[in-house]
Order: sequence, then structure tokens, then C-alpha cells
Amino acid sequence: MVLKQEESKKSSSIWSWGAVIVLLLAKGKSLLALLKLGKFGGALLSMAASIGAYALIYPWSFAIGFVLLLFVHELGHVIAAKRKGLPVSAPVFIPFLGALIALKKHPQDAVTEAYMAFGGPLLGTVGSTAVFVAAYITDSPLLYALSYVGFFLNLINLLPIHPLDGGRIATAVTRWLWVVGLVGGLVVIIYLKSFVFFIIWGMFAFDLYKKYIRRRPNEQSEIETDSFLLPVEHLKEQGMLIPGPEHRRELPYMTYSDREGRQYVKVLWESMDFEGTLALPRQGIIERVHVYKIEPLEAESGLHLRIHVAVDYAVFENDSYYEVPLASRLKFGLGYVGLALFLGGMMYLVHKVGNVAI
Repeated sequence: MVLKQEESKKSSSIWSWGAVIVLLLAKGKSLLALLKLGKFGGALLSMAASIGAYALIYPWSFAIGFVLLLFVHELGHVIAAKRKGLPVSAPVFIPFLGALIALKKHPQDAVTEAYMAFGGPLLGTVGSTAVFVAAYITDSPLLYALSYVGFFLNLINLLPIHPLDGGRIATAVTRWLWVVGLVGGLVVIIYLKSFVFFIIWGMFAFDLYKKYIRRRPNEQSEIETDSFLLPVEHLKEQGMLIPGPEHRRELPYMTYSDREGRQYVKVLWESMDFEGTLALPRQGIIERVHVYKIEPLEAESGLHLRIHVAVDYAVFENDSYYEVPLASRLKFGLGYVGLALFLGGMMYLVHKVGNVAI
């Protein structure tokens, strides 16, 4: 997942509530439902929604140009992912937070992750530079403002903080850059007074705490949950005792992986004629599978139970993931620093030539 932001003092409350709502949706199934509208249906719908949302604050021309710059940035990620053979979704635009693409297959090493992450700010910088050239030729205040915002967004995305692009590029340079990101993130929060960025930074800091302080570096505990709707009217008619809302139990399970390396857990409850399958976001060792909640539901066809199942599993960090050849570290490091300096220089140039306030 890659996030973008743009703050405005006069719209801080809108940005704040928008960020909270989107982050809540991202934790659930709602965002995934949007991705299933089709290859480009979700992208076009979310793009139109974003343009409309930004037009509540800015002129339509700026809103359209801003979303197009986000599209160019995301297109860079898509192109880079395709070059590495990673299937991805079409871009999905989130009002007041930016845009993202969903990976359908995780990178197998840090070099691949960094390559895909680098594609966004690289093509985004090309797009912003093209807008700046057009602004210089036409002397358009609108295009100057768009180019400045484009350079700013791509520069912010280079901060070494997950899930920003810089945090992913850092995996192929050195993970010590994440420490720089923690400090630099605080500076950005103070300078921008950004509630959106505070949430991103807080989630990043908590993730580092879980990964390197609370537990051993090579072991993480995760919980994946899902719910299943089970008809039980026929069991009730047979005189079987139906479990109530307070019922808890561990379930037997089987686990397997597909060709793309995604792990699945098939859970069984034989006496209830129930079986279901959960997909784990990361490979791990299953510790236990259990029912933690049951909801009885009455329907026209009779009694149903919504069974909530949790899978507790241990994720082991694959240290070989971060084994990057020195030449690749130097290449990504120099490219990272060079792109950041170029973006900072272009922001200064737009300020001087286009008289855009910093």
C-alpha cells in the first residue's frame, strides 16, 4: 500500500476527519470492495470522487490537475511493478489522503520492493517537471502552483517512513534510515501541523516498536480474523444444541499455500457442518484457531449463526529479504539522495520563478 498528502490550513478539520474515516475503512473490507469494481472502474470512480472533494476547497482546474499528478505518481508504481512481474490493482484515489495501489503478490526481496517504490516519485517528478516547463512557457500561475505541489508531494513521499515510498526504498539502502524517518517525521508534523501525517508517523513508530522492541526481531505475533454465516435451522430441527453468543472453542484446521506464496487456513467444525477458509496476509506458523464470538440471526429461511473466527500465528522475519548487494545499495542510495535534492531544488526554483509561497 503507497500514501500521499496535501495540507491546507483552512481545511484542516476536513482533512483530519477524512483521514480518520479512510484509515478505518482501510482496516476493514470496504476498501477492498472498491478495488473489485473492475480493472479501471474503481480507479475512475475514486478519481472522480477525489476531484469533487478537492473542488470543495480549491478551484476545479486545480483539483483536476492535482488528481492527475497523483495519477502519474501511481502510474509510476504500476509500471515498476509490472516490470518486476508483480500484479497490482489499478490506482484507487482517496479524498484528502492521496492514492494507493494494492499489491496482489508481495515482493520477494528488498531490491524489488525498493524498485517498485522508486517508480512512483520518479515518474511523479517527471510529471511535475513537465507541468513546470508548461508553466514557464505560458506563465500560468495555476501550472506553477500545481508543479510546486507535485514536487512537494513527491519529496514528502521520500521520507523514510512506512508506508511512504521512502520507507520502502530504505529497505534496499539501510534500515537505519527508518530512525532518520522517526526524527524527520516529527519535524514534518511540527512544520505542517498535519494530523494526517501524525497518524502515518504514529502507525510507523508503533510498527517499529512491535518489530524490534516488544518482541524478538525474528518473531512477531499476529491475529487474522474473519466471519462466516452458517445456516443452522436444520440442526435445530434435529434437536442439536445450538451454541450461544458466549460460546468459545478451538477449531481443528489445515493450512496450505498457493503458487504465489499466499497462505490459507481451512477451519473445520464438524458437529456444525461448518468449514471456512481464511487468507493470511503474511506467511507464518499457526498457533491456534478459535471461535471468539457467535451471533444468532433470524432470517426467512430460519436461524443462522455468524461465526467469528480468529487465527493466531507467529510471523518470522526473513532476514535474507534485506540481503542487498552493495552495488544495489549504492545505486538506490544515490538515486534516493539525488531525487530528493532535485525535488527540493525545483521547489525553490518554482518559488523564485513562479512566485509561489513556500
